[in-house]
Amino acid sequence: MPKQKLVVLTGAGISAESGLRTFRDSDGLWEGYNIEDVATPRAWRRDPQLVLNFYNMRRKDVLAAQPNIAHKTLADLQAHFDVYIITQNIDDLHERAGSKKVLHLHGEIIKMRSDKDTNKLYEIRGDIMLGQKAADGGQFRPHVVWFEEPVPMIEDAIPILYDADIFVLVGTSLVVYPAAGLVDYVKEKVNKYVIDKRIPPVSRYKNIIPIEKPATEGVLDLLKMLEI
Repeated sequence: MPKQKLVVLTGAGISAESGLRTFRDSDGLWEGYNIEDVATPRAWRRDPQLVLNFYNMRRKDVLAAQPNIAHKTLADLQAHFDVYIITQNIDDLHERAGSKKVLHLHGEIIKMRSDKDTNKLYEIRGDIMLGQKAADGGQFRPHVVWFEEPVPMIEDAIPILYDADIFVLVGTSLVVYPAAGLVDYVKEKVNKYVIDKRIPPVSRYKNIIPIEKPATEGVLDLLKMLEI
């Protein structure tokens, strides 16, 4: 008998417990920076060195962080379900915890690409330097989706969500679009487990099961509810 398809949408709350802060922790500032200064195409055109410095620091933070019990528990669910992780996070903590099917909506900090070509990716674990060029002559930039840029992986995420037998939302405030609109594609009849310290606005959806706890505690409650 085939495993049920369990689809998880994760946000910054799951990685925060591994020590990775987000801009929403501090009133629009991300590690002391204004978002418009480091995470927009305009910022890149205006001061690419500042943007590179910022993401080089974020990359160091990610590589120093470790998956927490929430990441590991979601990976362990693969023994019981066909698990798909759709994450808004740019870290690789789901992969390091052992999850096999991970779709990154907003890119990956440990990859880079030319600012001329969005498709060809290169792994990067050190710093990206100003003047470091791809074969096409474009400056290398982080493979992350900045504010005001399209989110191409949304198109890949939609059919995964539509086919979900069970849906789990972990650590996201559902305020960053278009990712926040993905819950709309989960079928009405599907149970939707929502894990967050503050349950986001989900009252318009049917079959919501709220678990108002941090990710590391909430996923353990999820296991009990799924009878694992």
